[in-house]
Amino acid sequence: MDRRDAAWYVDRVAQGLIFAGGISAIVFIVGIFVFVTKEGLGFVFGPLQPGEFLTSIAWRPTSNNPTYGALALIVGTASVTGFAMLFSVPLSLGAALFIAEFARGKTREILKVLVEMLAAIPSVVWGFVGMSIMNPLIIRIFDVPVGLTVLNAGLILGLMAAPIMTTIAEDALKAVPDSYREAAEALGATRWEVVVKVVIPASRNGLLAAVLLGVGRGFGETMAVLMASGHAINLPTSPFDSVRALTATIAAELGDAPVGSDHYGSLFTLGILLFVVTFVVNLTADLVVRGVGKK
Repeated sequence: MDRRDAAWYVDRVAQGLIFAGGISAIVFIVGIFVFVTKEGLGFVFGPLQPGEFLTSIAWRPTSNNPTYGALALIVGTASVTGFAMLFSVPLSLGAALFIAEFARGKTREILKVLVEMLAAIPSVVWGFVGMSIMNPLIIRIFDVPVGLTVLNAGLILGLMAAPIMTTIAEDALKAVPDSYREAAEALGATRWEVVVKVVIPASRNGLLAAVLLGVGRGFGETMAVLMASGHAINLPTSPFDSVRALTATIAAELGDAPVGSDHYGSLFTLGILLFVVTFVVNLTADLVVRGVGKK
């Protein structure tokens, strides 16, 4: 076997490994969806009452007369994620703008490393921050009886979602051709005018994709939300109310639910709902990014 034959075999093996790595992601996602759906379908087509499930806040799966109202869980998840985005979107987009358009040299590299380090912090550590630091701080500042609230969980979740949003937003900003900037500067535009009137409009779809992926990140987070939200079944009326999220409910109750029971099936039904929501959000973000590529 000469060198050309050896190189050909190495190339084929490399192609096979790359293909296997790429296809495995699809196989795993499909497998997870099939498993979750299989475990939840018995409840969906059996005891589930769609009206109660979507409109009632009575989540009592272990009582003598069990009820499976998930409205408070859905609203709790949405309120925490929405508050997180209110905090995280300006922070993330502002950081991305500074890193992509204003920072130079070592400053840019240091900031990028810090953002990546922020993404590497485990969610349980963020949960401890919410319980040990933010909880007493919120009680002291706002004079409320408990600090494990929508505000606490939203701030923690916003910090967790910020790194991925910042990274993707920065990539979208850097993808704008330099010729756009040079043309605007040649017309007499200031640096800030170039950013606001040229760079941001040209990268708006990529920025929107970053926000959507941040929303998906927020909906799927479990441990930090479980620890920082108060885990109380409640329809929130202010940022100082405790709530319970869908993911936190699954994590807290699945270990105690007998396999095959209605309680077990209801938790997998919550999983199906979460899967569908996050899938739609991520698919929308992917379609937006594809739109950027076509333009």
